[in-house]
Amino acid sequence: MERLIQTIRNIFKIPELRRRIFITLSLIAVWRLGVLVPIPGINLEILKKYMGDLSNNRLFGFLDVFSGGALAKMSLFTLGIMPYISASIIFSLLVKVVPSLEALAKEGPSGYRKISQYTRLATVPICILQAFFLVQVMNSMSSSSLPGLVISPGFGFTLMAITALTAGTMFVMWLGEQITEYGIGNGASLIIMGGIIARMPQAISSIYANAKIGVIGVEFIALLAMLYVGVIVAIVYTTQAQRRIPVQYAKHIRGGKVYGGQQRHYLPLRVNQANVMPVIFASALMALPAFLADAIGVTWLSQIFSQSAFGFWYVTIYIGLVFFFSFFWTALYFQPNEMANQLQENGSFIPGIRPGKNTADHLESIMYHVTLAGATFLCFIAIIPDSVTKFSPVLDRSVTTFLGGTGLLIVVGVGLDMMQKIESHLLMRDYEGFFGSGKIRGRR
Repeated sequence: MERLIQTIRNIFKIPELRRRIFITLSLIAVWRLGVLVPIPGINLEILKKYMGDLSNNRLFGFLDVFSGGALAKMSLFTLGIMPYISASIIFSLLVKVVPSLEALAKEGPSGYRKISQYTRLATVPICILQAFFLVQVMNSMSSSSLPGLVISPGFGFTLMAITALTAGTMFVMWLGEQITEYGIGNGASLIIMGGIIARMPQAISSIYANAKIGVIGVEFIALLAMLYVGVIVAIVYTTQAQRRIPVQYAKHIRGGKVYGGQQRHYLPLRVNQANVMPVIFASALMALPAFLADAIGVTWLSQIFSQSAFGFWYVTIYIGLVFFFSFFWTALYFQPNEMANQLQENGSFIPGIRPGKNTADHLESIMYHVTLAGATFLCFIAIIPDSVTKFSPVLDRSVTTFLGGTGLLIVVGVGLDMMQKIESHLLMRDYEGFFGSGKIRGRR
């Protein structure tokens, strides 16, 4: 504890680090203020009654998590940073399959700047499409189940709302880029993490209200806290876990001297190579069928994908999607043939494995088993919130969300990344990091 307090003091002794932290906190505060500004033309009283328990609707609940609660208020930042994240994911995939974009990526910083510009431009149509869908849902609800939700429905409101939501998202995107450039950590990730953490007071108040009326006791709260800490420790351990492949340099004789041959390095393969992406994709795909089934009145389909039912087919499909996206994302970004060629070009080899195709097959086999372990862990984390909600009816989704799932994976991952960046600033100035010198391993 004394070392941690001293580390925090050291953080504020460094002018540049102090300035970056202040800029980060200031820009996040600006974003949180924007979340409180609703778009014109919405009856907030009716919206508040409908959104009172947003967690019962899986799709809206999923979107509200990433918008930081803006969806429940129908604010200017309702769409949040997600259109930009969607565009980034699309271009990350296109870079692997479109030769021209792949050539741009190989150009280095200049190529990545062009891809970033394309990503910003692609964010606009994605944002307009999502805003149009959301506004149409509001208009439909106003004319059927929630009369008066939209004060003056029609073309004027639709155009104004789409423009406001698009402008809000572009401003949030700009805030994220400013945090990335002048602050600490990745701006988009920090905004998502801030939105998730902003829901924590609601979860604490829910626990307090249940404890006050005697629904839950001190023992239950202690068990909940231990489960929460245990899940965080497991996520940190798995996120940092690596399979280290020994790599040795071939001997080179130059001028009568022998170089290499004895020095051994390691090629680190992350256990959770895909990070949180499989859970995000799986959650989104699980939410969409339930929403469409409710809209068209297909009861049996709605029951299968119902979050509250948490039946056999729901769990099976959810786990299957997590496994599929884990292997898909890893196969997309982990290229064993390219890694084998790079090792061969650098005069390196894996002891006992022939260079070339044999090395590629060896790396692919290891990555398959490592990904299997990582996907199994992700499945366990993904179903914790639904499991606790199912078998503990006194807890709602506002509480169980922090016990696992997408939100907790994002918070822990972004937190580790921020700690790594702060630690690098401290070590460059001869200060010890959070847990001593150089104890936090890089996430890549």
